[in-house]
Amino acid sequence: MKMNPAQIEQTLTQFEAEPIPVDHPMMVQLTRMFGEHTYFLDDAGLNIVEPVEVEEGESDGPLGMVVNVATWIDPSAASLQPHAPEPTERRVSLEPRNAH
Repeated sequence: MKMNPAQIEQTLTQFEAEPIPVDHPMMVQLTRMFGEHTYFLDDAGLNIVEPVEVEEGESDGPLGMVVNVATWIDPSAASLQPHAPEPTERRVSLEPRNAH
């Protein structure tokens, strides 16, 4: 999913990662490989956030699941190896707690 600035900011309060700027030269290749998303780099590699269906009353608002799409192939975190999307256990709230 493509996130707005508020969603990115909210996600970063729950997930230690670095968002890749939309004007980064790598974005053309990432979009071609994985589609239109907001991309995040963390210790595990390259991730996206996908919306999750939530039962009514189960959450205060929309949730997203962190999905890993590429992992680091070296200890220096210089090269990524793309792979099929791997859902993680991490869920993030996509709406600030004080939003109504």
